[in-house]
Amino acid sequence: MKKLRALVLAESCHPEWFSVPLVGWSHCEALHRLTESLDAHVVTQVRNTDAFVRHGWRPGVDFTAVDTEMIARPMWRFDEAVRKTSGLGWTANTALAPISYAYFEYKVWKEFGAAIKGRQWDVVHRVTSLSPTTPSVIAGACRRAGVPFVWGPINGGVPWPKGFHHQLRAEGEYLSYVRGAYKLLPFYRGSRRDAAAIVIGSRDTWSQMPAEYRDRCVYVPENAVDPARFSRSVQGPIRTPLRIAFVGRLVPYKGADMLLEAAAPLVRAGKVVIDIIGDGEQMGQLRQIVAAQSMGPGVKLDGWVEHVHMQERLAESDVLGFPSIREFGGGVVLEAMALGLVPVVADYGGPAELVTERTGYRVQMGTRADLVGRFREVLGSLAQDPSGLRAMGQRARDRVFKLFTWDAKAKQILEVYRWVAGQRAKPDFGMPFPD
Repeated sequence: MKKLRALVLAESCHPEWFSVPLVGWSHCEALHRLTESLDAHVVTQVRNTDAFVRHGWRPGVDFTAVDTEMIARPMWRFDEAVRKTSGLGWTANTALAPISYAYFEYKVWKEFGAAIKGRQWDVVHRVTSLSPTTPSVIAGACRRAGVPFVWGPINGGVPWPKGFHHQLRAEGEYLSYVRGAYKLLPFYRGSRRDAAAIVIGSRDTWSQMPAEYRDRCVYVPENAVDPARFSRSVQGPIRTPLRIAFVGRLVPYKGADMLLEAAAPLVRAGKVVIDIIGDGEQMGQLRQIVAAQSMGPGVKLDGWVEHVHMQERLAESDVLGFPSIREFGGGVVLEAMALGLVPVVADYGGPAELVTERTGYRVQMGTRADLVGRFREVLGSLAQDPSGLRAMGQRARDRVFKLFTWDAKAKQILEVYRWVAGQRAKPDFGMPFPD
């Protein structure tokens, strides 16, 4: 089968950061490793150059950096100022992102447009931005040049669940009420019409895609794990008291406060210990909850842990408690599962698509009080009888290493490339991925 040539666009792509930049890097690095089947050249933003070089990538050979700082830097400063002065949340960042990304793609076309028109690439693939609200300004140009444009994974727009308006206000996510305005952006329809394939990262994003474009959509969740960073496995007898970890930014929608309230009577009874791994604006509130609920030494609030040290810290626990109410992806859930921890997650958004009945617990949504009460029931049951945790944790680990490594994801994306290049029929990996 013909070796494909892919021009991979990843404006946000950095091996030493987290969130979207780390997703972008991990995705590109895995594609770059498919040397027998794929020749992938990555185009990124100039700010990422030094990190690429530190990791052994060669400028002009493995990657090209384009300089968009003329637009990107003032837009970043403006975004910071808007969110600081207005109290608006990350939706404000999403609303401004299309400007910077449009300029990035303009610079990409200026650099590579002639080569694309000359069919030097079999596919052009935009990996980041992950947001479906950020259209592509070059998808149409690629289509006219006869080169398939692949877009994604795109993921986002999980609606705020009913009964959590307080968290919405606390996050400053007022723009979420008018989020649908992105459909008025230039290139909104064209991006969907002109893309040969759209990689969809969640069921919510799939449901938002107009039916007329779904024939070109393939479901592949955005997150995966690096086996080198999560090579350990939780083993041996379940410890007493039961160890439960939470990982994430300490902000209202992540739900660390709900986990503490749910576990409070179990902590006081000496049945569980909670390890909160993260930092953020809620730290003071969490300390108050610990004091008010007399949870004392049963809760660890040590702050943030560098990602390279995450597995050592997570491996000290047996269960991941993660009641996030608006999680798009849920990468931390996969990381915990890779170590053999059993995830207990809210049955909503991204984590609910990663966890199955055989590999963890999905707690039914409701009001805040409902969710706290149901988490308490599950955690109490596990503390009472933890005998099935190791077997379930192993099934969780097996699921991750079969379907959710970056190498597995790169192979899934390669099948998408082969589809748009006419080498195979449209792939269907299931939605969500089955066990």
